[in-house]
Amino acid sequence: MESLAMDLKRAALGYYRGSKIMAARFAKEAKRRKQELRDVNLKPYLRNLLSRMDYVLSQDDHKKLAEDALMYSTLFQNAAQSRY
Repeated sequence: MESLAMDLKRAALGYYRGSKIMAARFAKEAKRRKQELRDVNLKPYLRNLLSRMDYVLSQDDHKKLAEDALMYSTLFQNAAQSRY
């Protein structure tokens, strides 16, 4: 969960700064981390966030994408600290 939060944060910063190639790489890594969590027992709100994550990372408006990715990053980081 911590790694997913960091990948989303890096993707958010990349899109915000205009470094689309780097941001896309971390977004791809975040999607891979999402797959690692499919067998983990998570709270329903986290499952809901994970299910919406692909949509968030495929938005055309990169400023909105960066904003949403940063929010998801914070939510996942908080969940990781409280052990899902």
